[in-house]
Amino acid sequence: MSDLLLRGGTVVDLGIGAPRVADLLVRGGLIEAVASGLEVESVGEEIDASGLVVAPGFVDPHAHLCEPGWEHRETIRSGAQAAAAGGFTTVCCMPDTDPVVDDPATVGYVVAEGSRAGGARVLPVAALSVGRKGEQLTEFGELVAAGAVAVGDAGRSVASSTLMRLALEYAQSFGVPLLTHSEDAELARGGQVHEGVVSTLLGLRGLPAVAEEIGVLRDIALARAAAGRLHIQRVSTAAAVAAIRRGLERGVRITAEATPHHLLLTDDLLGDYGTEYKVSPPLRPAADVEAVQGALADGTIACVATDHAPRHYDEKEQAFDDAPHGVVGLETAFAVLHTHLVRGGAMNLPTLLKRMSLGPARALGIEGGELERGRRADLVLIDPAAEWVVDPAQFLSKGRSTPFAGMRVTGRVVRTLVGGETVWSVGEDPPARVSR
Repeated sequence: MSDLLLRGGTVVDLGIGAPRVADLLVRGGLIEAVASGLEVESVGEEIDASGLVVAPGFVDPHAHLCEPGWEHRETIRSGAQAAAAGGFTTVCCMPDTDPVVDDPATVGYVVAEGSRAGGARVLPVAALSVGRKGEQLTEFGELVAAGAVAVGDAGRSVASSTLMRLALEYAQSFGVPLLTHSEDAELARGGQVHEGVVSTLLGLRGLPAVAEEIGVLRDIALARAAAGRLHIQRVSTAAAVAAIRRGLERGVRITAEATPHHLLLTDDLLGDYGTEYKVSPPLRPAADVEAVQGALADGTIACVATDHAPRHYDEKEQAFDDAPHGVVGLETAFAVLHTHLVRGGAMNLPTLLKRMSLGPARALGIEGGELERGRRADLVLIDPAAEWVVDPAQFLSKGRSTPFAGMRVTGRVVRTLVGGETVWSVGEDPPARVSR
């Protein structure tokens, strides 16, 4: 493992305040020093980072890498490399595979494949219930010992309040958060798009916003009763934001995430029945989008999550009712958010970087988001002025369905380093990759 010096970049250390021009020295895969005008006698590689932002690598708390069982959609290798291309140095993969990640052997498989994949670090989230059926809890202790960093049923709400409360209590014993898709499943059943004017005009079955509100309220109440640690996935409504804010004010241990598509897109884009806009939860009206943006800016929502969910081309080419939910997002998340939220004035760059690194790392209790001496050198170099057009044909992910195809964006990840080693660099063909 060679030593590395990044010279003259704008370093954004989220733990100490304002960005500053400085050098960053990496030795043995760890950050050795961050200071202006570092004098170093010898170093394996020196990179001119002038004009670039040097920041902690992004952490995605919610991605679907599809392996085992759905390798035609994505593999751990292709997902980890797509993550690196998007600036993510850690990606937490969901357990909705075949077989479900609900036993130590399957957790171990994901860990092993992730270590061989190159690209971003891959950390498994294990299922909360056996088979994700919501009937019987998995053995949290064994799953955590095998490498799981959290538990959750990945897109399925737990219908039983008794089981949910027990899970919140049980997870505390092993120091892991419980990730939840908070939604009233009965109200949501069969919903294709947000219930409202657009669903009526299109003749599609609507999924009411109140289904999310009820689910969030219930899960927060249970977390309060159990003194549990709850992470609410894919927040999409103003009512859910208000419930989370009240829960935080009451001291409930909650974190929450929002996706780029729920932060930027509204349901009126569905007018041509494009399946690239079919996601779960559904796209919402502008008032909800504005509320979610505001919550991300003020920290009520602490994390950006991609909910990267690749689907095979043939699956998304079906009629809207028959096509599955899900779009890809690892390779576009930073650029679209930087373009529309930072350049659009909704938040500054350090805030966005915090929501994409330190916030998710703290929510899951894993390392990331800090550039202190002795920390792993998981880094991203960003050219904030670079302009480019989102082209799914260039993705490293197997998935191509994105609502951002053809969008002109500003801000690009130009290099990603994991443990001080370059795992992605713009302009290299193929991009640099290492296995760990």
